[in-house]
Amino acid sequence: MQRTGISWIVYTMTHSTFMLGVTVFAAQFPSFIFSIIGGIFSDRFNRHKILLFTQSASMVQAMLLAFLVLTHHYAIWQILTLSVVLGIINAFDTTARQPLVNDLIDNKAELPNALALNSSMVNLAMLAGPAFSGIVLVKFGAGICFLLNGLSFVAVLISLLIIKLPPTVKTTTPKNIKSDLSEGFKYLTKTASIGMPILMLAIVSLLITPYNTLLPVFAKVIFNGNAATFGYMNGFIGFGAFCGALYLASLRQGTNIKKILIINTIIFGCCLALFSHMALFYPAMLFLCIGGFGLMSQTTICNTIVQMETVPAMRGRILSYLVMAITGMVPLGSLIIGGISQKIGAPNTLLCQGILAVCIALIFSCLLKRTHGNQRVPIPDERLPEQTYE
Repeated sequence: MQRTGISWIVYTMTHSTFMLGVTVFAAQFPSFIFSIIGGIFSDRFNRHKILLFTQSASMVQAMLLAFLVLTHHYAIWQILTLSVVLGIINAFDTTARQPLVNDLIDNKAELPNALALNSSMVNLAMLAGPAFSGIVLVKFGAGICFLLNGLSFVAVLISLLIIKLPPTVKTTTPKNIKSDLSEGFKYLTKTASIGMPILMLAIVSLLITPYNTLLPVFAKVIFNGNAATFGYMNGFIGFGAFCGALYLASLRQGTNIKKILIINTIIFGCCLALFSHMALFYPAMLFLCIGGFGLMSQTTICNTIVQMETVPAMRGRILSYLVMAITGMVPLGSLIIGGISQKIGAPNTLLCQGILAVCIALIFSCLLKRTHGNQRVPIPDERLPEQTYE
């Protein structure tokens, strides 16, 4: 809801697609800068306590944003500054939260399904949040969107406090940060089965995923709508992504998820190209929905591959590279896409992105086959020592 509200405020105040790109950049690029440090923290310290801190900080950020908008004392620079603050918080939050899913699963054979169910939860929020925020934006304004987001963290913090992890004792001696960084990078570059999917995710995040930066233009100009239209568009994407997550959660053990990754990327590219020049709202929403189904597999499958194939002591750091592939490339891509759309228009920009997505999928279909002979994701060796904490 907050993301939708911020995008709508910025576009309403500036009427600039480039500023939409700047907004995404401000929200996500700080995560790119600090996520590697967040990964080191995740490997060194208690992830549960890190999450309690980051979620509390996120609540404060949302309340400050709500206060500024509700009192009508806000400017673009203030919104962007608070977006930067949230990006820094998320750098530590994501790198602790994702490995915690692994820590909570006793039977590691069930990890892919657990990660897919976790993704379905996120995508269900993506379905309900933007659609609901569109209604709230029209009826009550953006300030209420931000206020509701802030209040929702109460439930998040209660949930975290309910979670009980078994007390464990740390078994490894932390090295200095430079050694940790070097060790994680060497592991990533020498493990092609992990590095190649992350590279594909980085390229897609740079050139394709920022398509949603231009959605306010379609809502306001192409479909002659309002904030509710924008919310509904995001809701259709979220519904498709939610269905995609449920599909991944239903896969049997041993399924070749790398093949699914390629197929779904092609589906997304085709749907994006078809959506780009569709003037009728409901047929266009069908393509957005199917496209959401295809795109969500990028992050979920790459996350599954990383968590299944990375040794426990490296998991936080390698996941930080996964986060960097998204949070670093998407904001840079948003600036690029925003600038290109100013020259050739939003529809033509999305058409080019759709064609490029198909090309990327075809190229990486060959490269991924070379990583351990099209290896299927294995059950992790439960004899590997888990990273533990006091």
